[in-house]
Amino acid sequence: MLTRLKTDFRLSIITLLGASALLGITPFAVMRFLQGDFVAGSIDTTILLSISGGMVYAWITGDTRRSGMVLATVACSGAVMVTAVVGEVGLFWLYPCLVTTFFLASPRIAGFLNLASISAMVGLGDVFQSDVQMWTFTATAVVVSAAAYVFAQRNDSQRHSLEHLATIDPLTGVKNRRSMDEELNLASAHAERTGLSYALVMLDIDHFKKINDEYGHGVGDGVLIDLATLIQHSTRKSDQLFRYGGEEFVLVLPGVDGAGLTAVMNNLQHTLRKKVRHPGGAISASFGVALRKPGERVENWLERADTALYEAKEAGRDRIVFSDAMPAANPDLSVGSTELVG
Repeated sequence: MLTRLKTDFRLSIITLLGASALLGITPFAVMRFLQGDFVAGSIDTTILLSISGGMVYAWITGDTRRSGMVLATVACSGAVMVTAVVGEVGLFWLYPCLVTTFFLASPRIAGFLNLASISAMVGLGDVFQSDVQMWTFTATAVVVSAAAYVFAQRNDSQRHSLEHLATIDPLTGVKNRRSMDEELNLASAHAERTGLSYALVMLDIDHFKKINDEYGHGVGDGVLIDLATLIQHSTRKSDQLFRYGGEEFVLVLPGVDGAGLTAVMNNLQHTLRKKVRHPGGAISASFGVALRKPGERVENWLERADTALYEAKEAGRDRIVFSDAMPAANPDLSVGSTELVG
């Protein structure tokens, strides 16, 4: 529970709003019922139940975008309704709503809700003691909304930056292992739902330690960058490349199998040999390839590719090993380099 609140900012705001509504609105609802003001008490109760229901929905479904928008609408409209019933004291309920809307909904929707709420308050007219009080309320409400907007935008920008840093490998610019775990789960679910084939490729630069030892880590870093760049340029937009760790990378290829997959792998191996170089010459890589099987868990899928990679390195490196049998492709690109596990 605490982990979700720490990692999901909007859920934490929704939870805070729900707790505040429970502690702040409940006493007023009870008081108004006891005073015989059933209209105001019913409005308070409706707002309380709506906010509580939205909070429960967000926790159960994880859909904080939709629930946040609904809660922002309920909070603002509720504040207007309370003011229309109880008068001037209801104005104070709008200020916290003007702040939280920008953390519950998109800036465009939040801005619209705030302007609509302020206009509705001004339209009530008779809740203000004078024109000066009305325009003072309008000015302060607009200032609060503007400040909340700036703060929310800044917070959103920083959050996106942190999310980017958490999922991207800083050296090569490709997605990291944490991102890979999430994307493999999504790919597996999509494969089960649609029947689309998915290939997982694990590749390891051959003798990379020797490159670092002989030419320095700067050269080694350059090789990693060049390899990642070349793979991205040599594959489709739908293919995804991840840095698994060190000199190991993982490539996920949707919609390829059989002879097509074999041809893709042979072409990639040939391109790497030809275009990625270091002061000592060209580099080579070992590849382990596994097609996802129906119903297979991600851990098993990854393990089969890893086993195939191990077989490739044990067999002498600079070769492709498939976890399952594949039809032969163009032999000119793969002589002595494509094998099968088992």
